[in-house]
Amino acid sequence: MLEIIGFMAGFLGIVAWVPQVKTVWIEKKHEGVSLPTFAVVALALTLWMTYGIIDGSPSIIFSNAAALIMILTVFIGVVKLRSQK
Repeated sequence: MLEIIGFMAGFLGIVAWVPQVKTVWIEKKHEGVSLPTFAVVALALTLWMTYGIIDGSPSIIFSNAAALIMILTVFIGVVKLRSQK
């Protein structure tokens, strides 16, 4: 039951990033995105994923890996948009 709750929480955490990905990659808007903040969040997710690996928790590993992919997608999109200016 605990892992199910973890997967549900992780899924919602991933879905929360979809609007940011849409804004950056589809609408081509990057204003207001703080790259240092995204870098710190990416580091935090990496540490949580490492914790999940050490603890053997599939929900923590999956959730943080997927959220990290979303964060990096936004980060790369913002860098790409800003380099075009």
